[in-house]
Amino acid sequence: MQTRNKYEYISGYVDGEGCFSVSFLKRKKLRIGIETRPSFSVSQNEDRSEILYLMQDIFECGYIRRDSSDKTLKYEVRNLDDLLTKVIPHFNNFPLLSGKQKDFEFLSKVCRLMKEGKQHTKNGMSEILKLAFQMNPSGKRKYSQVELLAALR
Repeated sequence: MQTRNKYEYISGYVDGEGCFSVSFLKRKKLRIGIETRPSFSVSQNEDRSEILYLMQDIFECGYIRRDSSDKTLKYEVRNLDDLLTKVIPHFNNFPLLSGKQKDFEFLSKVCRLMKEGKQHTKNGMSEILKLAFQMNPSGKRKYSQVELLAALR
């Protein structure tokens, strides 16, 4: 497969099977009280996992793990620098064609804000929460936006 086609294929595959998300954990040890966790992931049945290993090779980051909730394998990138320097540039060059592009754009904005350290201030975290809660509206969240805003210190 030609290199350009391989990159386009990955974007198409992620359009169907991938997820861009930002999750939050309440952490008393943190000054602001909340940990921000951006993520890019793709799940696949183990017997069709070649694409996950291809993505790991191309992005040169992330890890593959078993997802016991649905008995699949999951390729995931959570490292902020890897998201900013490897994953986000790929999808800027080879954009998604579905509504998932919006989730990607929100993740990109959150990652840029985090690079600037905004997750360590109340105003910055409020901005991050606003962006993150526009992503994956049908997804489950451990905490509501109201609960997280109330937990900010």
